Amino acid sequence: MNQAESLLSVRNLTKHFPVAQGLFGRSSSTVQAVNGVSFELKKGETLGLVGESGCGKSTLGRSLLRLIEPTSGSVFFRGEDLTKATAARMRSLRREMQIVFQDPFSSLNPRMSVGEILAEPFLIHRVARGDELKSKVFELLNYVGLPQDSFRRYPHEFSGGQRQRIGIARALALRPQLIVLDEPVSALDVSIQSQILNLLCDLRDQFSLSYVFIAHDLAVIEHISDRVGVMYLGNMVEMASADHLYANARHPYTRALLSAIPQPAMTKSDRPRQILAGDVPSPVNPPSGCVFRTRCPIATELCAREKPAFVEVAPPSTTPHFFACHHA
Repeated sequence: MNQAESLLSVRNLTKHFPVAQGLFGRSSSTVQAVNGVSFELKKGETLGLVGESGCGKSTLGRSLLRLIEPTSGSVFFRGEDLTKATAARMRSLRREMQIVFQDPFSSLNPRMSVGEILAEPFLIHRVARGDELKSKVFELLNYVGLPQDSFRRYPHEFSGGQRQRIGIARALALRPQLIVLDEPVSALDVSIQSQILNLLCDLRDQFSLSYVFIAHDLAVIEHISDRVGVMYLGNMVEMASADHLYANARHPYTRALLSAIPQPAMTKSDRPRQILAGDVPSPVNPPSGCVFRTRCPIATELCAREKPAFVEVAPPSTTPHFFACHHA
């Protein structure tokens, strides 16, 4: 897919955080949170990002919207490089790019009513006022399945699932094209998770939204994603369509993650259980070559010497499938 066909095109995106040490806070090392990640996202598509905690998923998601400034690389939104956009231009573009955070309570201002929270985007961007504004807020409440009397209530009066619906309504207010969903259901009960996932799917279809959906739960990712990207220690190690990845995972890390998905006794698959040895290395001092080699059951001397390229399966399959491994 070329850049012109993509809603979002990410090229070698990198984010490193300096680590302050010593009396004067001088930086002597860096946390390599995201390292050279590239991918494309089409209009109406959902890309799931999965990996263990600390692998850089959330940092990547926030860097896409420049909520965190990338260290290097490019993010093209409808062909425009966001990394080169001025502050004024980014304020304008934020109408079309929104984010839903993991914790629905801390992301909502407890001193504002739901009506005020949902009206804020319209007022900031001077889209609506007066009766028109009130009508748009009621419309948002209807979209996410909340009663109209929610208008005057405050976030603490709602359950976790209802608060997340408020966060989704706020993100939807200005009719964005892209929404980054940063672990939007991980803080919710399992029964509520399915309701929120179904709501997100309905809204995606209704408004032709594109999602970057971040989670550590592979079952959730499989349910909502068109394509899945697997991250490890700041690197993208595998990416393919959801169906293809879950049936034909190539990277040892992806296979280990899939084998760890809980299976009901009557529906257990024949996939062998793979237990990863050791701990995740520090992003301050990642391993040389392949970052996964210290835990990989098929690692060789080549893996320590050379970092594998993120390349498409050869010969090309009907479903694009990329991975970074010397031996997969």
